[in-house]
Amino acid sequence: MSSYRTIAQAIEDASYAEPTRGFRFIPESGVPGFQNQTVADPADGGANETTFSFTAIERATARYGGALQALGLRRGDRVALILPSNEDFILCFFGAIRAGIIPVPIYPPMGLGQLQAYLDNTRHIIAKSGARAIITAAKIKRLLGTVQQSVPSLEQVVAIEGIRESMETLKPEKIGLDDVAFLQFTSGSTSRPKGVTLTHGNLAANITRIVEDGLKLTPDDFGVSWLPLYHDMGLIGFVLSPIYYRIPIAYMSPLVFLKRPVTWLQAFSKHKASLAFAPNFAYALCVKRIRESELEGLDLSRWRIAGCGAEPIRPETLEGFSNAFAKIGFRKEAFLPSYGMAESSLAIAFTESGEGMKTVSVDGPKLWSEGVATPIDETAESAIRLVSCGGPFKEHKIGIYASDDLVSANKLPDGSVGEIRIAGPSVMSGYWDDGEKTREAFAGPMLRTGDLGFFTDGRLYICGRSKEVVIVNGRNYYPQDMEWEASKVDGVRKGNVIAFGARDPSGKECDRERVVIAFEVQDEARMKDANAISLAVRRAVQEGMSLTLDDAIALPAGTLPKTSSGKLQRAKTRELYELGQLASRGSSRDIDKVEVIKQAALSQLSYFKLAVLGGRKKT
Repeated sequence: MSSYRTIAQAIEDASYAEPTRGFRFIPESGVPGFQNQTVADPADGGANETTFSFTAIERATARYGGALQALGLRRGDRVALILPSNEDFILCFFGAIRAGIIPVPIYPPMGLGQLQAYLDNTRHIIAKSGARAIITAAKIKRLLGTVQQSVPSLEQVVAIEGIRESMETLKPEKIGLDDVAFLQFTSGSTSRPKGVTLTHGNLAANITRIVEDGLKLTPDDFGVSWLPLYHDMGLIGFVLSPIYYRIPIAYMSPLVFLKRPVTWLQAFSKHKASLAFAPNFAYALCVKRIRESELEGLDLSRWRIAGCGAEPIRPETLEGFSNAFAKIGFRKEAFLPSYGMAESSLAIAFTESGEGMKTVSVDGPKLWSEGVATPIDETAESAIRLVSCGGPFKEHKIGIYASDDLVSANKLPDGSVGEIRIAGPSVMSGYWDDGEKTREAFAGPMLRTGDLGFFTDGRLYICGRSKEVVIVNGRNYYPQDMEWEASKVDGVRKGNVIAFGARDPSGKECDRERVVIAFEVQDEARMKDANAISLAVRRAVQEGMSLTLDDAIALPAGTLPKTSSGKLQRAKTRELYELGQLASRGSSRDIDKVEVIKQAALSQLSYFKLAVLGGRKKT
């Protein structure tokens, strides 16, 4: 570990980079998260982009760090960052790091729909982290009154607009590799968000392996990212790693990409970029939403690394993307499937750079019933294709273990499905202020990922999550496979399907789990065909997996619960089903305006009460 540097040292060292190297911010107008965005065209030649050289970043972050110290925050204090602007987020995050203050990224509200759920989640993170302050935009600040009122440790909510203008001088802190760098709260797709404690040493180890062994980046590489910075892939992969190795990056808002996916490819073409990462759904969205006419003049021939991770990877999705955009220079060899999780900083395994996607076809029934991956011809009726995520990094271990092996004593042989467990310098020290969850997370020296997989020829393949496997008549079925079969049905909104096992909400059937699929229908017009689509989903799963569904629930678009990073929340969906509330759940697009006004008014009333009556430090 002695050869590694802290993130704080990396920021200082980056100031010696060439003046032309740094971060670019592709702009958008309007208030992020609260109204429709008017997007500046990334293909406009870059005239409207804001550019920070690495030298400028070092100077600006010293001011931001000094401003945080001037608020009374000291080394080891936690500060929550709820900042929609990429520029504000990066400068404030780095400023906190340099001051020895521990940043806690929290996603900003994506709109006024389901405001209460957002505030509840934010309260949980603030209380669990013990943050003394929140830094946010002025318009969001007024919505956080009930959070400040109900969390005793939270002393102040500060608008970033004042931090930007500050000329305070940073008082340097001596920061070591064993010091906590930041808290990364998990997305909450399977449980209540937990605070992953990452040290500077954890980050240095993971970043080094990502850049040097996985991506094999060079000074000629240039990245484009729309990934949210409050989650590990966007933050560690496209902020911390680039500052560590002085790799230039252009950032765009996630909302811009989701509204008009072609902007990602336009930015790539304009900057002659070579590097990007995205979840599986993003590649599918590009194929679905980008029109042929929008590709004129675009050139993706320099795209060297197209990483994919964060959710199950479907070979058909990546093949569809490469086929759709080969005409403008995209090469299928650029694909780099990967596996990672917040508890391992970010990355756990990468496929080989420049070799593209590798798959294996295995016998589905044997995989489900026996937990054995038996290779089979991919054209066979029972075959399912899985994507390789490569092997472990240097200094790190990955093993497959039986779930009841509580000390990780015996690895399972190749081809046997079991829990994926990991160890190495990238792995967290534990969950913040939660000794019980930390103890549960480890089996002997190995971290339990909760994911199921197997090794073949030194390559790791992911099957699903151990807690989500559905057991029917002694056979294990993976929700992802059920979801894939359902997604093939005409009228089903692809990427918006959740399969799970659950108790009967009526309480009549108690002898076994019910097998349920909840899916969104493509649009409102197709909801009139909901019964027919549900029957087609049942038939597709029966024919594809020889599995009979107990329930197939058609829902309007925007209904299924998701995390802030866009992951479907299987546990939350199961809970709603068991409470009998799933079928009646309103779409996030059909907002209860009275409830929104009530919650917003309550938050603002609390904000003004705190400001007028005092009781805590005000800014």
